[in-house]
Amino acid sequence: MLAIALACAALAADISGSWLFAVDTSQGSGSPSFEFKQEDEKLSGTYSGMFGTAKLSGTVKGDQVEFTFEIPDLDGKVRYKGTVEGPTRMKGDVEYGDVGKGTFTAKKK
Repeated sequence: MLAIALACAALAADISGSWLFAVDTSQGSGSPSFEFKQEDEKLSGTYSGMFGTAKLSGTVKGDQVEFTFEIPDLDGKVRYKGTVEGPTRMKGDVEYGDVGKGTFTAKKK
């Protein structure tokens, strides 16, 4: 049982660190940066981009990542949901409240 638990823990992605994202939406594109801190499956950190800066929270379960943050000028939360591809890349979908949806790719700095 312990071996299975250790194997599962080894498979969980750790995305702690600085990341540069490339975001494409119907409203345009952007290159926000994120600083992530991960403790087990809990994710925290900071968004920096065209909307300023914001604290984020989320989860990493296996290779699945999801996090949200709020921007005062937008209605609702910004939500990123994607897949971690190895130690330095991820991709997925993003929703900017009622403003629009899009996709992202990211690379660890």
